[in-house]
Amino acid sequence: MTAKRRHIFYKVIKVKKIASFTVDHNKIDKGMYISRIDGDVITYDVRMKKPNGGDYLPYAAAHTIEHLFATYARNTDVSDYIVYVGPMGCRTGFYFLTRDSVSYEKAISIVLDSMKFVKDFEGDIPGTSAEECGNYKEHDLEGAKQIATDMVEVLEAWTTEKLNY
Repeated sequence: MTAKRRHIFYKVIKVKKIASFTVDHNKIDKGMYISRIDGDVITYDVRMKKPNGGDYLPYAAAHTIEHLFATYARNTDVSDYIVYVGPMGCRTGFYFLTRDSVSYEKAISIVLDSMKFVKDFEGDIPGTSAEECGNYKEHDLEGAKQIATDMVEVLEAWTTEKLNY
């Protein structure tokens, strides 16, 4: 799309700024925050790296965290209320979406326990065959464990009062 066409598009179609772009990322640190609430879905922002800090999640380690975090969360007693677990494109963390029937305390507990699961994981990473994953060869368990170990330290003292940016 040319610059002129893009300008016309934005003029004709009023582009609404999405909620996550209204948060000052310079003020966000590692932790877990409520990003937004849409009806009965709560989106949590699980920040593993400080935004714009120059240190980002390596692809292979983030991919491994994704497989293990999602596996753990979807095997909890509230698995039917877990909507999504996935990485942020900026590589500073993950989105964790739940139904509102999962309390804030329970959501924090699931994320903390998921990071403990990653930190201590041994064996074959779930979902890493060509049939199960679109990039099954790119994983880094040791890198994922290091990131998870750091997040356990961050989240061990996390409270519902800290969920707001």
